[in-house]
Amino acid sequence: MEQQNNNYTSTPYDDVHRTLLNDCPKLIIPVVNEMFQRNHSKDEKITLLNNEFFITKQDGKQKERITDTNFLIGSIHYHLECQSSTDGTIMYRIFEYDSQIALQDSAISDNKLVVNFPNSAILYLRHNENTPDWMKIEIRVPEAACSYHVPVMKVQRYTTDELFEKDLLFLLPFHIFAYEKDLNIYESDEDRMQELLNLYGEIVERLNQYVQEGKITEYVKSMLLDMSKKVLEYLAKKHSEVKEKVGAVMGGKILDYEAKDILNAGVRKGLVSIVQKKLTKGDSVEKIAEDLVEDISVIEDIVLQIKGE
Repeated sequence: MEQQNNNYTSTPYDDVHRTLLNDCPKLIIPVVNEMFQRNHSKDEKITLLNNEFFITKQDGKQKERITDTNFLIGSIHYHLECQSSTDGTIMYRIFEYDSQIALQDSAISDNKLVVNFPNSAILYLRHNENTPDWMKIEIRVPEAACSYHVPVMKVQRYTTDELFEKDLLFLLPFHIFAYEKDLNIYESDEDRMQELLNLYGEIVERLNQYVQEGKITEYVKSMLLDMSKKVLEYLAKKHSEVKEKVGAVMGGKILDYEAKDILNAGVRKGLVSIVQKKLTKGDSVEKIAEDLVEDISVIEDIVLQIKGE
């Protein structure tokens, strides 16, 4: 979430971040593991939580605040913010969001109010030499003080190989930021442009290979490419050659939501066939989702499709 003139506004990058979490939630687990040095299994349940809060200001008026991501992995609470660049307000906003989340997850017992703060982190799409690897929030009360760390992930640091090796596919749509400073060069130098096209051609091929190996579904692959094109469209809006040629490598014309079109049109025949066989065996929707490492809402949509509803 970015700040503009003291107001917080959603950017296309925020929208891509939220869309991926909402529709491909399992992709966030390796990102959380990397950020917090955790070891969550991909089979753990993800629960998406409310990300809209109303803050009462000093003048008594309420302002709406929207977090980028607010969710549980198992029983552990996480809050991630996606930032396209460094600004001096992010720590204030992290604490503002965290305190609202903590109040929602609070309880009173024996005249004691207990608030539970989430594990928070920042995903920076751009960084500079002054961007820290972590930040710290310290809370001082009359009798004591406590603090917590806020890890920082810098997307531009990760190579293409690292994104695949560490299973950080959630970051693929933002990978173009690693090449942002050279967009002018790609635009004017055919050899350098070809290097970028080869890179994205390799990304597409690796995603296709992941589909063949059953690591991801066609739906997830299409979602990643769709969201990559959306980021490219915005980041390279002043570089028409890069936007058009790289976009073509990833699948051509940008659609509003091609991945869902694929799902709704029943193009994912292979997955539909697998789900149908499992249903015939008596497997539940929950078990099918777990076996296929797929979001349960996707399996439910396929089941409805099979039943013709």
